[in-house]
Amino acid sequence: MTRGLSAPAAAAALAAVALAAGVGLAAGAAGAQTVDRTPNDYGRDEAWLCRPGRSDACAIDLAATVVRADGSYGLEPFRPDPAAPVDCFYVYPTASADTTPNSDMVPGPEERGTVSRQLARFASACRIFAPVYRQITIPALRAMTAGQSVAVDRELAYGDVVAAWRHYLAHDNGGRGVILYGHSQGAGVLKRLLQEEIEGKPAAKRMVAAYLIGTNVLVPAGRTVGGDFKSTPLCRSRTQTGCVVTYVSFRQSAPPPANSRFGRTTQPGMRVACTNPAALGGGGPVTLHPVFGASAMHPTAAPPKPWVTPMRPITTRYVRVPGLVSGGCVDGDAGGYLAWRVNADPADPRTDELTGDHLDAEGRVQPDWGTHSLDVPVAMGDLIALAETQGRAWARGAK
Repeated sequence: MTRGLSAPAAAAALAAVALAAGVGLAAGAAGAQTVDRTPNDYGRDEAWLCRPGRSDACAIDLAATVVRADGSYGLEPFRPDPAAPVDCFYVYPTASADTTPNSDMVPGPEERGTVSRQLARFASACRIFAPVYRQITIPALRAMTAGQSVAVDRELAYGDVVAAWRHYLAHDNGGRGVILYGHSQGAGVLKRLLQEEIEGKPAAKRMVAAYLIGTNVLVPAGRTVGGDFKSTPLCRSRTQTGCVVTYVSFRQSAPPPANSRFGRTTQPGMRVACTNPAALGGGGPVTLHPVFGASAMHPTAAPPKPWVTPMRPITTRYVRVPGLVSGGCVDGDAGGYLAWRVNADPADPRTDELTGDHLDAEGRVQPDWGTHSLDVPVAMGDLIALAETQGRAWARGAK
């Protein structure tokens, strides 16, 4: 997941991501591996968290409350596109609370909650496919960071995603374009899938783009291709297809420290890539279009401040805050990352503070994690809009 980091740092990175599921677990090593290692049959309906035409983890109320600068609220209904021209193949980040080193194939509320936060709203841009996979679990990663030896099986997790991908191509794709989309552990798995199953193969013609969020993707300094991928470039325009969108996020006021898990690499001549989905061509900070949870920013983060003063309740799952957040890619001595800021205005009633920093068990901010918990929410509206544009561009080119 974290190419460019030492093995201990990578393990620590994965473990902290695992904690992002917010499951109340006792400390200690994961139990012995008892997960069934039989190859998965992705022809089974239950092997998928989300598929088109089902009542599943993605079939939820996706309306958002728009909190305007003047403190007024507006209800924004969500409209999926049943005629979306492309698909999204999504791999979720570390979420499983199973006590084995690798999860089983029975998704819990933590996996379902993750897809509701990160994936479901992409239904306006694509048909959604989200396989269950036997990922490395939260308890296993916590034990690893405590220095314990845990028999995690990364090949089992990756093999499941490969099997799901191959089944999707054979039975569901039908010649459509597909966006690969993942965060953290899921993005790391998809990075390898792109390297081994797509680059230089017929499937490359089907790939609209790969959204690899919250993982380090390396490119040679000053270039858009090379490094982790032999021939797949970074996306530099909204209508470009067959390319990669990737970033890790930090507050503008708190860049990656020297010991950062993300945004930095020790590989000579390489940089951690950053592509701002709101401004693929680069440039200074631009307005971002976040989609936050109304009552929880993320399980590892402090809950949001009241969205307005005086506080008024919000009944939707999501909140949008037009104009409140700006961000841009930074490529400098502190690394490559998406730096974002709050456009605070103390004179208006809307909040000027956004929580989202990773916290340890004592509630202390972890600077080496930046705002990993907010990687997706801080630019979710931009990612979805980009998926819509790239999907249309791919469909036009495929005709």
